[in-house]
Amino acid sequence: MDKKKPQLYTCLSPALLHLYDVSDSIVVIIDILRATSTITTALKNGAKSIIPVDSVAECIRIGKQIAAITAGERDGQIAEGLQYGNSPFEYPESFVAGKTLVLTTTNGTKLLHMALDRGAKEIIIGSFCNLDTVCDYLIKKNKPVVLACAAWKDRVNIEDSLFAGAVIKKVKEQFTINCDASQIAETMFTNASSDLFEFMKEKEASHYKRLSSFGLEKDIMFCLTPNTSNVLPFYTDGKLIKKPGII
Repeated sequence: MDKKKPQLYTCLSPALLHLYDVSDSIVVIIDILRATSTITTALKNGAKSIIPVDSVAECIRIGKQIAAITAGERDGQIAEGLQYGNSPFEYPESFVAGKTLVLTTTNGTKLLHMALDRGAKEIIIGSFCNLDTVCDYLIKKNKPVVLACAAWKDRVNIEDSLFAGAVIKKVKEQFTINCDASQIAETMFTNASSDLFEFMKEKEASHYKRLSSFGLEKDIMFCLTPNTSNVLPFYTDGKLIKKPGII
């Protein structure tokens, strides 16, 4: 019976992506602090689309070309030359509704382009903000899945691993999981699930320390809060838009 279930793998770092077959899988891009949380929130708040790019120069070029909002960060702060950063609080409905963002981030947008280069045909965005929506979609599609963590400059991080674990906990009965990284992620999430923020703080997670040093604890708490959004961002024709038919 298990043989009929699709496979699910967790890739804990972009440096390991080459070990996984993404060409026949739904690839879930995970960058909890903060790219995928911001993408999900901006689309929920009515952004028309988000164009993910892997360099600041490209972000500026496209932004000028189509008169879009240029947004993004490097090392947790607004990148030089861009208008806005990578905080979900920067993109309320009053600001983003009907607009296009061109976004570049240290880890998340880079990983998305890596997945494309390796032949990924279906890419969706995962965050705690849309946790249940992601899980419901993966179960419904019944296809192989790669949970792809953006990590931090190729180093495994806690928050992306926690999200992978949260997904696994919800969907594991519908998938075949023969993957130690998935077991590690689920175990970590189980240990942390009573208070993700306190877990990050107690473990002195590198990204927690980095963002809190900029006074961004509010961002961290928001990005660890499940189900504030019911949208499913997916990649098509060079941009991220809301998957239609998701309620």
